[in-house]
Amino acid sequence: MAIHFISDLHLADDTPELNRLFLDTLQAWQGRIDALYILGDLFEYWVGDDDDSPFLEAPLAAMRAFAAATPLYVMHGNRDFLLGEGFCLRSGARLLDDPTLIEAHGRRCLLSHGDALCTDDAAYQQFRAVSRNPQWQQAMLARPLAERHAIARQARQQSEMAKQQNGLTAISDVTAPAVEALLAEHGWPTLIHGHTHRPAMHRHRKSERWVIQDWHGDRGGYLRLDAAGIASLPLSAAN
Repeated sequence: MAIHFISDLHLADDTPELNRLFLDTLQAWQGRIDALYILGDLFEYWVGDDDDSPFLEAPLAAMRAFAAATPLYVMHGNRDFLLGEGFCLRSGARLLDDPTLIEAHGRRCLLSHGDALCTDDAAYQQFRAVSRNPQWQQAMLARPLAERHAIARQARQQSEMAKQQNGLTAISDVTAPAVEALLAEHGWPTLIHGHTHRPAMHRHRKSERWVIQDWHGDRGGYLRLDAAGIASLPLSAAN
């Protein structure tokens, strides 16, 4: 069989087509692949494992059913970095460190969300360092749920405004020095990541770097790893 990798779904209460595509995809793959890795930003935002938003019921139930038949792994992204053990209990998924090195089908693969590699974006890297601090996270999770939702909605609005004004900027992409330092540290495996919304395959000296297709509207994409190698494939509601 094969291993599948997806990233940057950004599921939310106002993305019904994406939510349906995720449910249909899990159903189609359940028991038919070796494992599924979700490499960050499964949700547009995650305000804590106590979130009782009604739209979460369906994807979490689908993930539990999927995980009962097929190994399911999830990595934190820059939008859902507060995923914790409560999420694992609700979804059946296992959380991964970023980065994580795996070996399958004769290939060593280093998995990452990718945001830590965007080192030209100094402001974001500063926020990333703060938001991954356990004390900062404890303070955030101690706030009332409604307040956390308000903070997340405001951050989402600011992000969307910046995208509309600036589009994909150079500083929102990974940098070659950061990528090659990470690859060298781990012995030059194949790097697989998301985050940048720039799906492609790149070569870095001894290695390949595959960027996963992000999801939007009713379409997305995934990487398939099997004995034949890695392939980038589309997903849509019509599939």
